[in-house]
Amino acid sequence: MHLLVAAVGQRMPGWVNEAWSEYSRRMPPNLGLSLREIRLEKRGKNAATQRLKAVESQALYDAMPARARVIALDVQGRSWSTEKLAANLEGWLGDGRDVGFMIGGPDGISADIMQRADSRWSLGPLTLPHPLVRVVLAEQLYRAWTITQNHPYHRA
Repeated sequence: MHLLVAAVGQRMPGWVNEAWSEYSRRMPPNLGLSLREIRLEKRGKNAATQRLKAVESQALYDAMPARARVIALDVQGRSWSTEKLAANLEGWLGDGRDVGFMIGGPDGISADIMQRADSRWSLGPLTLPHPLVRVVLAEQLYRAWTITQNHPYHRA
């Protein structure tokens, strides 16, 4: 099984790339974690943000592996505890399908793409910068995996 994160935005700060690399490196070979960056559409003073959001959202969806379980990160989605994420991960491992996570751009993910997702997951009510969402997601996926393995990383 493979975990793919598709995120709008490129050229992240070094600390984001370093953190992503660290957590993706820690994942076991049978549970790869990869990132696909989607180009942020240029926004000007009079930008048609709905159209730009639609283009970015379609690119996110198109980046998902065929037949993958698709999860959209959305502040209005369901909030999962780390333990719930670990339980979900165990179920996904049993299912065998790849899992794709979509992180939208500054305007989010369009409603039509949101409806195509299998799940909508909220990391909580805080507004987080998109680069930080990548890091939090990678760390939580690693933490969830450690829970499924009774690894001491998670000590809650």
